Amino acid sequence: MTTHTFTRAALVGVGALALLSPLTAGTAAASTASEQGAARVMSAPYAVVPYETVNVRTGPSTAFPAVGTVAAGESRGAHCWELGGWVSDYGFTNRVWVKLADGYVSAVYLKGNEYGDLPASASC
Repeated sequence: MTTHTFTRAALVGVGALALLSPLTAGTAAASTASEQGAARVMSAPYAVVPYETVNVRTGPSTAFPAVGTVAAGESRGAHCWELGGWVSDYGFTNRVWVKLADGYVSAVYLKGNEYGDLPASASC
């Protein structure tokens, strides 16, 4: 009798795992993407958030090629800021560029102060 109950419980457990496996696979993929984004933020001493999608460039000016984008509201890790080419948009003009792991973004498009919410002392 004990063996029968154990076998039945084991089968129910296996069935539950089979039902959950599609969910856990999707959750694992989402978790992995989320963890990668979090790792990108945590690997730098500061975090910046653009209020609209912004180009990531190889250097601190629009003269440098774009190598990607950061989506509006997506937090990214930032290392420091430096002065570069002037950018004017939405009534703001600034020449501060924030260095990310994969390039530079203009602080004009970042939430916070004129340094993208980095401290003034965080210059490169």
